[in-house]
Amino acid sequence: MGVKKLVTHTPPALRTSDFDYDLPKGLIAQTPLEPRDSSRLLVLDRSDGSLRHHRFSELGRFLKPGDLLVSNDSRVIPARLRGVKKGTGGAVELLLLHRHAPNVWQALVRPGRRLGPGTQVELRDREGRIHRVEVGERLEGGARLIHFESETAIEACGLVPLPPYIHKPLADPERYQTVYARVGGSAAAPTAGLHFTPDLLARLKDAGVGSAFVTLHTGMDTFIPVKEEDPRRHPIHREFAVLPEETARRINEARARDGRIVCVGTTSARVLETAASKAGKDEVVAPYAGWTDLLMLPGHRFEVIDILVTNFHLPRTTLLMLVSAFASKELIDRAYVEAVRQRYRFYSFGDAMLIL
Repeated sequence: MGVKKLVTHTPPALRTSDFDYDLPKGLIAQTPLEPRDSSRLLVLDRSDGSLRHHRFSELGRFLKPGDLLVSNDSRVIPARLRGVKKGTGGAVELLLLHRHAPNVWQALVRPGRRLGPGTQVELRDREGRIHRVEVGERLEGGARLIHFESETAIEACGLVPLPPYIHKPLADPERYQTVYARVGGSAAAPTAGLHFTPDLLARLKDAGVGSAFVTLHTGMDTFIPVKEEDPRRHPIHREFAVLPEETARRINEARARDGRIVCVGTTSARVLETAASKAGKDEVVAPYAGWTDLLMLPGHRFEVIDILVTNFHLPRTTLLMLVSAFASKELIDRAYVEAVRQRYRFYSFGDAMLIL
C-alpha cells in the first residue's frame, strides 16, 4: 500500500509581514457570549468569494446529510502554576506545555534566566500545603523540563491559563472548555469549538451530520507571532496528535459517500493533514498517534478538509497563515477587513468564520 505525501508549495515571495493587520483593541473579546452559539458567524464561500453574516446557531443551514464534523476533544488543564523560589522567595511562574514523561513536563518558565537547572520551586495549594518542583534542563525554543514530586500538584495548585490578551477573570473556568472536551493535556483551548452547544450538536445529528473526534494538545506557542520574516524558517513547536481508528474509518466512509469533511479549528486541521500523509492510496487518512510539526502556509494542498470552522486569529501567527492557505490570502484579507468594519469580536472568546 502506497503512502501519500503532503505537498506544500510555498510562494518564494511569502513574508510574515504580509500577515499583519490593524485591529482596534475594543474588538478583542474579553468575555464569552451566552449562549455559546449566539456568536456571529461570517460565512466565506471560496467558490464565488461571497461574504454573508449569520449566527453560529445557524451552522446547520450550510451543512448537509452525510457531512462529517471533526473536532478536537482536548481538554485544557490547569497549566499555569505560580510559586516561589526556595531560599529567596522570588516569584516564579510556570506554564506547562506538554507531558514529557511521568512527573516530568515541558514548560515555559519565568524568570527563565534566574532559574538554572536544579532550582527548587515551592507551590502552595488551596489548602496551604507545599508542593515542590525542580527546574531541569533547557530545551530548544526557551522551554524547560520541570520535575514534579507528584503530578497531583497540577490540579492542586494550577490555574486555567487564559491567553495574554484576555484581561478579565473568567467567572466559570468551564467556559474555556468545549462542551465535548474529555482528554486533558492542553494549555490553550481549541477555541473554534467553544461555539458549540449540546443542543446545536443534537440538531446537527438529527439533520444527518456525523461527528468524530481527534486529539491535539495545544500549547501557548500556537498564539506566538512568527518572528522570522520568511515564515518557512519559523521553528513551530511539535504537538502530540491522535487520530483514532474509529475517526479514520468514519472519515474514509464519509468521503466514499461524497460527504464533506467539516474541520472544527486549526488544531483539528493539523491532525487531519498530518494523518493524510500516512494514508494508503485508497484512503483519505489513516489512524495516527504521534508528534506533528506541520506548518501549513499558502501553497499547501489540503488532502482532507472540505469546510473549515475557525475563529479570527492574531496577526503574524501560524493560525492566520493556515486559514490563508485554505481560503487564499486574498479572500482572508478581505474577510478580515469586513469583520473589522462590521465590528466582529476577535480571538479566543470572539466570533467565528465558516469557510465553505
